[in-house]
Amino acid sequence: MKKKMLAVLLAGTMAASMTACGGSSSSNTADTTAAAKEAGDSAEKTGEAKADAKDASEFKIGLITDVGGVNDGSFNQSSWEGLERAGEELGVTVNYLESATDADYAPNMETFVDEDYDLIISVGYMLADATRAAAEANPDTKFAIIDDATIDLPNVTSLMFRAEQASYLVGYVAGLTTKTNNIGFVVGMTNETMNQFGYGYCAGAIDANPDITVQQFNANSFADSATGKTMANTAITNGADIVFQAAGATGLGVIEACQEAGVYAIGVDSDQSSIAPNTVLTSAMKRVDNAVYEAVQELIDGSLEGGVKTFDLAAGGVDIAPSQDLIAPEVISAVDEVKEKIVNGEIEVPDDKESFEAKYGDVYQLD
Repeated sequence: MKKKMLAVLLAGTMAASMTACGGSSSSNTADTTAAAKEAGDSAEKTGEAKADAKDASEFKIGLITDVGGVNDGSFNQSSWEGLERAGEELGVTVNYLESATDADYAPNMETFVDEDYDLIISVGYMLADATRAAAEANPDTKFAIIDDATIDLPNVTSLMFRAEQASYLVGYVAGLTTKTNNIGFVVGMTNETMNQFGYGYCAGAIDANPDITVQQFNANSFADSATGKTMANTAITNGADIVFQAAGATGLGVIEACQEAGVYAIGVDSDQSSIAPNTVLTSAMKRVDNAVYEAVQELIDGSLEGGVKTFDLAAGGVDIAPSQDLIAPEVISAVDEVKEKIVNGEIEVPDDKESFEAKYGDVYQLD
């Protein structure tokens, strides 16, 4: 059957095996003396290390939000909830600074650096330039950034997620649930990272329902709920009975429009069912809260390293929301089967334009 897409373009020891070789009795005496000296030196160094070690309560971790703000009900809020949990359970000092516009990124970084924060966490790829500049200028400060892997510095940890896997699952739910064979997708901004949501959603919807039509919208903002609402209303007017949003605070407008129209919305990043319990069908979850918590834990125990850490479905880093009261039991069963196939590699969810088009053609229109 023909797959259709409507594009509305509106705006991720040395286990140094110490082999003790035996020799003559005279060398044994020398070895014993050397060993004693080594032990003394080691004890001295250990004592120095303990003296230098910081108690968890001495660590300060700061989080810098994207423009959606800490109460966006999505990405920023989930990140802060993870950091709050680290403060409560691990005993570290935590704080956040909100960014009203992108002009706030660098000053917020500077504030935390000047206050000697041990780890500064940036929420989202839009903070990449400010994070890179701050990390280069302050090599003794550790940084972590969510959803950006472009910074190759030893003091920067990139926390990446297989967003396409969670989006595939909610797309599958939408494909099996829609009554009109017409659904919508609103993205906050188009780029390599955000398009992963779209690739996964469209792939899941098509695999579940080859007759599906997916209307696609780019809000070009993560902080404009009015635009999100307008785009959702357009999709609904054009026949969509389910609209997925990956748009931060902009997505709150999508949920509002769906609630008013009596159709389903699909949330993102966290379980957004509490926003509109009878409207939010499910959510594509990225456990940024867990990733933030884990980064703090590694900071405390000294194992936090620069580089990329990727969280996927198999590791519990992404998933469909646990709130499933609005999903038909047979749909839940079908999605559980699909999850197993993703984990065991039977289904490879596309995460870029090339892999998507190889299977589905050029139906994704927001690149």
